[in-house]
Amino acid sequence: MTIHPKIAKILSTLPAPDGSPLNPQAMRAGEAAQVPALEDRLPLYSVEDATAVTSSAEVPVRIYTPVEADAYGLLVYFHGGAFFLGSLDTHDHVARALAKETGHKVISVGYRLAPEASFPAGLDDCYGVVRWAAARGHSLGWDGMNLAIAGDSSGGNFVAAVAARAHDDEFPAITHQVLFYPSLDLDFDVDRYASLRENAEGYGLETAGLLPFNSFYLENGADPADPLVSPIKREDLAGLPAALVITAEHDPLRDEGELYGRRLKEDGVDATVSRYAGANHGFVQNFSWIPEFYRAFEETGEFLNARAAR
Repeated sequence: MTIHPKIAKILSTLPAPDGSPLNPQAMRAGEAAQVPALEDRLPLYSVEDATAVTSSAEVPVRIYTPVEADAYGLLVYFHGGAFFLGSLDTHDHVARALAKETGHKVISVGYRLAPEASFPAGLDDCYGVVRWAAARGHSLGWDGMNLAIAGDSSGGNFVAAVAARAHDDEFPAITHQVLFYPSLDLDFDVDRYASLRENAEGYGLETAGLLPFNSFYLENGADPADPLVSPIKREDLAGLPAALVITAEHDPLRDEGELYGRRLKEDGVDATVSRYAGANHGFVQNFSWIPEFYRAFEETGEFLNARAAR
């Protein structure tokens, strides 16, 4: 299927990459300028900012409560942004939609970013908040069943890495992992996956841009041979939480996400891979206003609630 026409129309207005060095501060400011006003965001029962005191740092979080209820499943969300972009605000709409469609209380993590923070600071923050949420379950209104983790793009990388760390630490509380078009292999050899060539240009995220965008992470202590940096390199995936891997047809990263899903299944994990036709990388963040792509939030809700307490 060709790229969705509404996406194609917007992509046609974007300037072509000119090879200029990336400026994290300027790019973050540009993202911040696009954040909708509070009154234009999806209303929920409550949204509150808090601080999670973890073993690695005091981490800002935003807690989304979808409706008034006695108890909730918990969903800890890690935003995307190539490890150096994104924030609680830029992905606020994603967290709101996840809360609405899953019925879970969502805890969005404002983890430390590269290049200011070296590896594994961001990963430590994400893992620390998961453990903080489990320890504070009573005050968060946790029903004691689902404790899911979810993330998009580089946030999906953190989902896979956090799931692996929790398994190795014999921390069994995580019940589900949801990965939206995850970045799971930071070895960007274009011959590793067919999608790196098939979707190399013209779909927003370009294969030639992968290394520059991820360089802030890789040049600050993240070794792409490390399975906590490239989770696809973990040899044994047995025992990891049930997984939903959502990929985009027109995404250079499509094949590594789908390979991760297949390998989970081969190692006995309850895993579902769902490819969205006509979609590109970032569609959950950028194009969920298109009904076909908002479906990713609904599918996440179905996945979590069908497997509650398994």
